[in-house]
Amino acid sequence: MEITFEGGKVVTAHIHGHDIRTDQPVSNGGTNSSPAPFDLYLASIGTCSGVYVKSFCDRRNIPAEGIKIIQTAEWNRETGLPSTIRLDIRLPSGFPEKYKSSVIHAAGLCLVKKSIASPPGFEITASTPDEGTSEL
Repeated sequence: MEITFEGGKVVTAHIHGHDIRTDQPVSNGGTNSSPAPFDLYLASIGTCSGVYVKSFCDRRNIPAEGIKIIQTAEWNRETGLPSTIRLDIRLPSGFPEKYKSSVIHAAGLCLVKKSIASPPGFEITASTPDEGTSEL
C-alpha cells in the first residue's frame, strides 16, 4: 500500500489497483470531499461484518435483500475513542429463526473486528534517499 498527499487535507491510499481517498471535515481544515480516515475505519468494521453475513446467507440460499446492519458507537469523552461499537443486524420478516444466532456469530468472524480485539504492533520508520531509515 502506498499513501500519497493530494493537496489540502486529502490523503489517498493506493492498494491493489484501487485509490481510497480521504479528506477532513471543514471543521478540521478539509473540504469534506471524501470520508475522514476514522470514518473509513468505522465503515470497515460494518462492511467486513456485512461480508460475513452475506456469505452466510449465500451458502444457505437465504436472500440477503432486506438485511441491514446498523452500526453505532459509544465514545469515551476523555480519549475521544469508541468504547463500544454495536452492530444491529436487522433481519427481514421471514428470515429463518433457526439461523438468527448463527448470523450473529458470522458477523463476529470479521477480521477487522478480530484485529481490534487482538491489535497488531506498529513500527513506524522514516527514510530519505540519502539518509537511510530512522525509527520512531
